[in-house]
Amino acid sequence: MNVLASRGQLRASFIRWSLFTVPAVMLLGYLSGQVSGSAAENPWFDALTKPSTFPPPATFGIVWTILYAMMGFALALICTAWGAKGRKIAIVLFVVQLAVNLLWSPMFFAWHEISGALILLIVLDILVIATIIAFWRVRRLAAYLMLPYLAWILFATLLNYQFLQANPEADGAASPAAVQRMEL
Repeated sequence: MNVLASRGQLRASFIRWSLFTVPAVMLLGYLSGQVSGSAAENPWFDALTKPSTFPPPATFGIVWTILYAMMGFALALICTAWGAKGRKIAIVLFVVQLAVNLLWSPMFFAWHEISGALILLIVLDILVIATIIAFWRVRRLAAYLMLPYLAWILFATLLNYQFLQANPEADGAASPAAVQRMEL
């Protein structure tokens, strides 16, 4: 027999991997947002001057849900490419870029480091491009699934820059709702 696995076996493997990777990526993204306080009730963020390119807040939850699902499916495609040259490096790049992605929300929303978050996004842009190239070499469909994510984070990089330009005094600043304790 010349075939390692039938189409049915490959499809079943993709489904099994997807049942793990899609919820895992989506859950990690959700937890990053929850831990960082990126919800609408963030007083520090509410006080910021919003750039004209800032979309309605509901857009972010919808877009990130779709993007995290697409990223999970892309990763599942790579994980099912057993024996493919470059598979391991593609998976490592994906994990590294995802870790950088998940760090952005706490850096921006919780730590109020707008300039640090911008640097992190530039690093993320580079890592996602490298991941797409690595995915392309393993499975082209996986690379295509990552393109909307790249477009969104490039837009996020622009937004982050515009927030920094409009709010230089807020970079690294404490929340306006923070309580300052003074002893007499």
